[in-house]
Amino acid sequence: MRIQSMITMRFSLLSSCLLLLSSLLFFPEASGQVVSKIKERININDGWRFMRYTAEPDKLIYDVRPMVTDRNDNIVADSRPTEGITVSSSQDVLKPWILPTANDFIKDTAKRHTRPAGSPGADFPFVQNNFNDNTWEQVNLPHDWAIKGPFYDGANAIVGGGMGRLPIQGVAWYRRKLSIASTDKGKSIYLDIDGAMSYAMVWLNGQLAGGWPYGYNSFRLDLTPYVNPGGDNQLAIRLDNPANSARWYPGSGLYRSIWLTKENPVHVAHWGTFITTKDVTASSAKINLEVTVENKSSADQKVEILTDIYIAGRLSGQRENKVTSFPRSPISVIAGQTYNYQRSLTLKNPLLWGPLPIQKPSLYVAVTKLFSNGMLIDEYETRFGIRSIKFDPIKGLIVNGRPVRIQGVNQHHDLGALGAAFNTRAAERQLEMLQQMGCNAIRMAHNPPAPELLELTDRMGLLVIDEIFDCWERGKTPLDFHLIFPDWHEADIRSFMRRDRNHPSIIAWSFGNEVGEQYTAEAGAALAKQLHDIVKEEDDTRPATASMNYAKPEMPFPKEMDIMSLNYQGEGIRDAPAYAHLRGIRTSPLYPAFQKAFPNKLIYSSETSSTLSSRGTYLFPVTTGTSAPVSDSNGGDPRKKQVSGYELYTAQFGASPDKVFSSQDKHPFVAGEFVWSGWDYLGEPTPYYNARSSYSGIIDLAGFPKDRYYIYQARWRPDLPMVHILPHWNWTGREGQITPIHVFTSGDEAELFLNGISLGRKKKGEYEYRIRWDSVKYSQGTIQVIAYKKGKRWAEKTIQTTGNAEQLLITADRNAIAADGNDLSFITVKVADRNGLIVPDATNMITFSIEGPGEIVATDNGDPADLVSFASKARAAYSGLALAIIRSGKGRSGVIRVTAMAEGLKKATIEIRAK
Repeated sequence: MRIQSMITMRFSLLSSCLLLLSSLLFFPEASGQVVSKIKERININDGWRFMRYTAEPDKLIYDVRPMVTDRNDNIVADSRPTEGITVSSSQDVLKPWILPTANDFIKDTAKRHTRPAGSPGADFPFVQNNFNDNTWEQVNLPHDWAIKGPFYDGANAIVGGGMGRLPIQGVAWYRRKLSIASTDKGKSIYLDIDGAMSYAMVWLNGQLAGGWPYGYNSFRLDLTPYVNPGGDNQLAIRLDNPANSARWYPGSGLYRSIWLTKENPVHVAHWGTFITTKDVTASSAKINLEVTVENKSSADQKVEILTDIYIAGRLSGQRENKVTSFPRSPISVIAGQTYNYQRSLTLKNPLLWGPLPIQKPSLYVAVTKLFSNGMLIDEYETRFGIRSIKFDPIKGLIVNGRPVRIQGVNQHHDLGALGAAFNTRAAERQLEMLQQMGCNAIRMAHNPPAPELLELTDRMGLLVIDEIFDCWERGKTPLDFHLIFPDWHEADIRSFMRRDRNHPSIIAWSFGNEVGEQYTAEAGAALAKQLHDIVKEEDDTRPATASMNYAKPEMPFPKEMDIMSLNYQGEGIRDAPAYAHLRGIRTSPLYPAFQKAFPNKLIYSSETSSTLSSRGTYLFPVTTGTSAPVSDSNGGDPRKKQVSGYELYTAQFGASPDKVFSSQDKHPFVAGEFVWSGWDYLGEPTPYYNARSSYSGIIDLAGFPKDRYYIYQARWRPDLPMVHILPHWNWTGREGQITPIHVFTSGDEAELFLNGISLGRKKKGEYEYRIRWDSVKYSQGTIQVIAYKKGKRWAEKTIQTTGNAEQLLITADRNAIAADGNDLSFITVKVADRNGLIVPDATNMITFSIEGPGEIVATDNGDPADLVSFASKARAAYSGLALAIIRSGKGRSGVIRVTAMAEGLKKATIEIRAK
């Protein structure tokens, strides 16, 4: 017995030693990198060299493009898209070598692409290991080469207002050395790119590894055939970003993160898990697990698979308590192929994911492990949530058995003065401000977002419509992605969905926005069905739709949609008297017609409003109606490129919030709306295309709420005591002139006082959402409003005429940030009088300076017409406010001191601690 015990102990000790030795031999640690012995996923955002051509670029093109004969981008957003143009050329192109990257996402194997022999560009200097790039710019990722400007000015700029007047265009190269140790021999080595704008083509050690043209998709390249373990490994990435290729600012460069992944040849495939839940109640839920295991080795492999389920930390997202497990199971994976593993189990008393504030966004982590001969060879984490979603045609969206009205906004992908370069804190700030307004849903307009953004929506409890494609085969700009749609649409859809499908915040997929195929009857509907069916093959648990601004209920196009996604048609387009003179799409409110045609399908508005305004700017006279299109003589100032902030003026196809609310309240079966747009964004500066950024945001580009913020807050947070007054009350020169006062409140009536004298107590009428005093004559002094709800005092607000500007006031959204080189603090500077009141018409030039372990990344003021570079340390206040964005230094802790100065004003200083 003792001898057997000793033998067992020695055998166990020997096995442990062999296991340890095996781990050391096959899974070494990279220098300075904390890694798992089974898999390394290394962020390689730092240490790149960058060069953008200033003259004739190289000839290594993906494909030929049509010549642009009309560069005018000042086109109404709902204009009819045009038919695609076929271009041929004798010039050599690299497309045949890039297309095979899509093969994993093409279902029909007969349609997959065969890579031609050879490696184009192998003799080009920039891809060579020995090329000297020391004169190139040093950059870290995410990187947007255009955001620092300068802005293009004038009517015939190479990049106009539609794409933000920034130098996005041209060909650029990025180079970086990769660390691949000799002990990595035998591993599978992958490059994972979260986003590259655009037409990315990648070389390693002079060999063309592949690429992906659509700039918003994440993609993976297998570098294994081209690596030199233990030797020099040179990565080179070429991007080609054409002008006239988008309706908004697309950004440029390697604008999201890049990862180097090293793993065993037998591993869970990229985006290889899919977890769904059904029969969800408070007491139990069925969890369905699907895992794709990939065998990149030359021999068949027998492995065991095990998945444990943990509760995820509320803030960290990391695994905490284990709650259940899928049993350990043996599987066999054929060499060079994949194995699809599927199992189900029931979890008792699940923590449910639901939208804030009425539910909690609880998350889980599934940890999938693969074992070979008892040794762990792979580990793969999947975060997911347990929830039930129903789309009721009458009750609307139902989450976990509770109706949830969609109070959503559309968001483009740029982060204002930071450009398209993704930053988690900047995105989090955007979402926080939207939630404070009462927003509970985001539509990703009109492309796949950065993966970190969906991690935020999961954690913060926001519903998401995840969208791909602003166009299909018919283009909206001469060089947009309709050029690649025929070759890439299937791969783009499948890859985007496999990346995102485990996020519980996503409630539906949108595979198109206002596409031109709405106009082509049966042909367009046939293409819609093809795309719809691809979506449903990837995920049949969520509805698939495309947003419609033209297709009517009787047309074939809507019949292919699982839910009705309407852009502006619900409240009517150009149907009010104020819009009668305009050309373009014209419809009466179509909610009833769509419900009659599709009584069993949920209806919601994927875009509403498109109200336009410049924050804190008010123009007179004010329209007496509830909604009017902006023009140079009605709500617009073409000289200053400003739109009145009374929040009544819209794009030609738009409607004020008041009109939208009224239409939805008259049709309570409508599930809700996504307002265009949550924040201002770069590009598409309707109505003034000689500006740089949009006017449609509820929040301006710098992150300062417009007056419109409060009409939505009043509607979406009815239990929050609040009242808001507009305009400001500094109107020297308007004494005795009509200066209307409007009030937004969550109450139902309000009384207005001017210098202590009541101007009347008014109630909101039926289908009224603001209280108006349109005949007030200006006299300086104090405006006070007292709001009431159900007869009781509810909220009050006072504004007054300020004194002259005498000082600067400075605040930070956060006074402590991480010293990781990525974290940000957003600094607001206010121009104030001696009593600390913001001077609402102040335009003083403010200069920022900084001391300590941080840098000023950008400044802004929210004025769409300001063409001063975001990189400037000097910024004129706009309506009394300016912004500076501070970034910490990597690994540098300490006090960051930011000072704001303006001539003739008392300066202000604030301290931020980086730790």
